[in-house]
Amino acid sequence: MSTEKYTPRLAAKYTKEVIPALMKKFAYTTVMQAPKLEKICINRGVNGAVTDKKLVDIAVEELNMITGQKAVPTMSKKDISNFKLRKGMPIGARVTLRGEKMYEFLDRLVSVALPRVRDFKGISDKAFDGRGNYTLGVTEQIIFPEIDIDKVNKITGLDITFVTTANTNEEAYELLKELGMPFKGTKKD
Repeated sequence: MSTEKYTPRLAAKYTKEVIPALMKKFAYTTVMQAPKLEKICINRGVNGAVTDKKLVDIAVEELNMITGQKAVPTMSKKDISNFKLRKGMPIGARVTLRGEKMYEFLDRLVSVALPRVRDFKGISDKAFDGRGNYTLGVTEQIIFPEIDIDKVNKITGLDITFVTTANTNEEAYELLKELGMPFKGTKKD
């Protein structure tokens, strides 16, 4: 049995290919200046969670299967009478991925899940927040192969936020593009 530590494919690609490419493009003086992916946050609001508590449990279970990590229910922060919502009621599910699980999820997202989207022509390059973070909205959870389509009772979407150490949108764009994110066309500034 080998004592070699397992490294996800994209983590190895980051150190071997992405850092040198970013250093060349942005003329960094040290490798520490190159931006890196810090975490991936996956959030899912559940429509109808106020009336049916089981929907939140299903959403948490599906996020567990998709990410391979335990998801937690999100709770409402305040009372909203129009929606019959009370403070502290479960209204969604979320999970934060770091390290190996983060790279594994990104690899599966780019190579398996996104190509399964109908009429897929690439993801938008407009969803950067100005501080080097990118949010991707997925409309159907069934693009992930871990989800059994026969057991799904309701098709819902989820938000995936990529948090990077980049200072600008351009640096974050280049980082995610080098990691294999299929952006549409080229970036216009």
